Parts: sequence; C-alpha cells; structure tokens
Amino acid sequence: MAVSPSPTLADSSGSTDSNCQCCVVGGGPAGVVLSFLLARRGVAVTLLEAHQDFDRDFRGDTLHPSTMELMDQLGLADALLELPHTKLRTVSMQTPSETITFADFNGLKSRFPFIVLMPQSEFLKFLADEAAKYPNFKLIMGANVQELIHEDGLCVGVKYRTAEGSEECRAPVTVACDGRFSKLRKLAGLTPVKTAPPMDVLWFRMPRNPDDGVDLTFRINNGHMLVMLERGDHWQLGYLIIKGSFHDVREQGLEKFRESMAALAPELVDRLETITDWKQITPLNVEASRLTQWSKPGLLLIGDAAHVMSPVGGVGINYAVQDAIETANVLSEPLLKGNVTTADLDLVRKHREFPTKVIQRFQEVIQKRIVQAGLDDSQTFHTPWFLKLPIIRNLPVRLIAFGVKRSQLKQ
Repeated sequence: MAVSPSPTLADSSGSTDSNCQCCVVGGGPAGVVLSFLLARRGVAVTLLEAHQDFDRDFRGDTLHPSTMELMDQLGLADALLELPHTKLRTVSMQTPSETITFADFNGLKSRFPFIVLMPQSEFLKFLADEAAKYPNFKLIMGANVQELIHEDGLCVGVKYRTAEGSEECRAPVTVACDGRFSKLRKLAGLTPVKTAPPMDVLWFRMPRNPDDGVDLTFRINNGHMLVMLERGDHWQLGYLIIKGSFHDVREQGLEKFRESMAALAPELVDRLETITDWKQITPLNVEASRLTQWSKPGLLLIGDAAHVMSPVGGVGINYAVQDAIETANVLSEPLLKGNVTTADLDLVRKHREFPTKVIQRFQEVIQKRIVQAGLDDSQTFHTPWFLKLPIIRNLPVRLIAFGVKRSQLKQ
C-alpha cells in the first residue's frame, strides 16, 4: 500500500512570518548551537531566550571532545579556547582504601583529548556573537513564550511576552530547546517517560588554592559522596545525597555537613568555615527522562526538552549539541527550499533516540553500581571490579567523549 507523503509544513506560508524560516525557543546549548548552524547555512532564524543574559548558577560547564571537534570543524575552536578555561584530562575516584583512575582522556584519537571546563554562559555568548555576524540571525532576550500558535492543525509559531508587550514569532518550524522544564513540551501535551535516579546533588562553591589539584575527583567515604570540579579560583563542589533527603540533611545542621565534608576532602578543612548559610547551597533535583515522541506538525523538541540527562558523565551539554547538529543536518535544506515535512522532523528523533537510550542506560548502571552503593552507609563501599580493567574502563571514556558515534556536520 502506498504511503501518503507527509504534508509540507511550509505550505502554511500564508500564516507564517516570511522573515523567519525557523523559530528556536531557548538559549541554552541546543538552541544557540542550532541557531548558529542554521544561520550559517542561510536559514532565517529567530532565537527567543526568556532571560536577559546567559548567566545561570551551576549549569553544566563541560565541553567534551565531540563538541570541541564541532567547534574545530567550524573554525572556531582556537578562538573559543582563548576564553578562560581549564582542561580536564583524567577522572579519579577516591575511597578510604584506594584511588583509581576512572577515566583517562589522554589516549583519545582527537585533537582534543580532554574535557574543557568553561562557564556555560561564556560558551553561549561566544556562539551567539558568532551567529550575530549573519544578517539572517535574530536574537531576542527576555522573550517569555506564552503559547503555541496553531493553524489548520500545524504549529506556525509562538506568542511571547517581553518588557515591551506581547509579540509573535511565526515560522514554518518551531524548535523547542527550552530545557528540562520545557514550557513548549507542556503546551504541546507531550509527557516524558521518567526514571528515578537514586540521588540529588547539593552544589556550592569553595575557595581554591593555587597548589590544589585540577582533575575531576569523586570522593566516597562512609555513605557520603563528593564531586570536585576545578573552576580557576574556586572549587565547584557537588555533595551527593539520597534522593529526597535534603530536608533531613538541613535538619542535621551545617556543622554536621561540614564534618562530612572534612572526612571527604580533608585538604579543604581550612576553608569549610566559608560555608555559613544554607543559602550558599543549591539543591539539584536529579531526574532522567525522555520523550517517545519528539515532534508534532510544525514543532520539534531537542536537547533537555526531549531528554533530561542525569549529571553522571556530564554529557547533557554535548548530547544537546549533537541534537542540534543532527537537526541542522536534516532541516537546513528543506527549510531553505520551503518544503519541510513532518517526516523530516521525526527523522531527527530516529537518528538521536538510540544514542540517547544508550547513554541513559550507561548512566543507570553507574548510578546503581557506584552512586547507590556509595551512599549506602550500612556497608563498606568496594570499587566495582570492571573499573579496574583498562580494556573495560576505556569504553565509558569514549562514550562520555563522543557519545555512541561522532557527530559530523554536513557542509
């Protein structure tokens, strides 16, 4: 039986803004990278960001080799690395009885055998400035999307509000890149399938001395876990707790919290008194989820709007960037020709769904075998045997660095 061709979304051109071929909602990594890639191909793109700047506390700040290779392909890697950053080459795990190297990126066959630690706001501003060099790129800050615009069963844009009042952005395709709490996902009536990671994370900062270490370290001791990320003049620290237990941790008081920190990172004892108020600590409710349907006619969801990642492996930014690459690869030509179909939108999901499932399964294994065991104070933590075998240990290194496969941008 013949299959009817998918409707051409641009057929609704009578009700779309002729000056905008793609409306991107959300100025995070997925939205900014996609907008830049589309503008570079000549697509007229409007990027709507709800805030007035890109600066947020404790956003993911890791640019993995896959993202750096994209920047290199675009001729932007060297300029990007001129911004303040540090390079993470190994990840170690330390328990009271041993220290092992969990991941070593030095052996990767890449110009970038490391993870770049850079404030996400700097990365986003850098790319937005590059996109602004194209006359077909438009960025509107402080644009709070209120509703989707539908005509004849198609999404043909959004209504948003700024300080100046209500506005519309109409386009044949709207791409939702508005993060884990995606408003467009709710407006579209799409519900993700959720899993339940065993932990939440308390993020906070502490001064860093010049002679402190650099590489990422996981500390596990007596049912407590700590992640240490070097941020130039300070440490960004992630204190892992059993899911939903933040109230209990607060009830025990800051002194108890500092005692636990001293056991996990004794080299920071002289700085623990800088933590004087719970307001200095930001709790992250960890979740992982993914949509089974990433699109509706005229609307596509990518990045955290389509799949929320656990912080394990720090892969969230890089999977969002890979989504953006795939979206640009699939949609650039149809957008320019004005013949995007619903099948084109679903093709993005078909290409990106399997890599998403693989990395989320990998995160589930790490959460169960390391995080859940490390937070169990009823028994002594033992390093899983597979982390001690280099041949097995190299597999997650490549998965963290590149995903299931390297993403290549079509020229």
